Amino acid sequence: MRCFIDHIAVTAPSLESGAEFVREALGVSPQPGGEHPRMGTHNMLLRLGESVYLEVISPNPNAERPGRPRWFGLDALRPDSAPRLGAWVARTEDIHAASAAASEHLGEVEAMTRGSLEWHITISADGSSALGGLAPSLIQWKTGERHPAERLEDRGLSLVRLDLFHPEPERVSRLLRSLGFEGPVLVEEARSGEAPHLVAHIRTPLGLRTLSSF
Repeated sequence: MRCFIDHIAVTAPSLESGAEFVREALGVSPQPGGEHPRMGTHNMLLRLGESVYLEVISPNPNAERPGRPRWFGLDALRPDSAPRLGAWVARTEDIHAASAAASEHLGEVEAMTRGSLEWHITISADGSSALGGLAPSLIQWKTGERHPAERLEDRGLSLVRLDLFHPEPERVSRLLRSLGFEGPVLVEEARSGEAPHLVAHIRTPLGLRTLSSF
């Protein structure tokens, strides 16, 4: 069993604010994505490699509110909340086996759609991510489908590394080992008093840039 980085998620109270946050940080604007009917959310996307992308995701004001918490902690956002790098997602070819093997509870496996895309993903009952937001959601795309990143325009960006800062770094490392995770992820101990947070290092046409939870 192996897992890999699938995408990173910028959470925002609106797509407009999230897209502006990404444009200011990376010098490139994300392209239109689509809607997630079951979650009442929508997104914009930016390719970061052949099988990696960045997602800007927010509540969809034109959709009915779901009868459950939205994923990625989106219900905790206020209209004036600042967009931030809020989550990441790891791809697997057997989501049920990976979920069962995980050293932390990553949520229940659920079916999702966006337009013609279909996948399964782990979602916790309260919409949060384990380990203070550092644990990945697991995703398994419908077999035989092209990866969503392949459908996106190549704007010359690539994900170099994802840093995970946590007061208990060994718990994070143990989770990644239990998932058979492979990829450019660095686990570090957070400074005293510092909350768990993510930092993505992204190569852009303007040089190396970062996105952070802070």
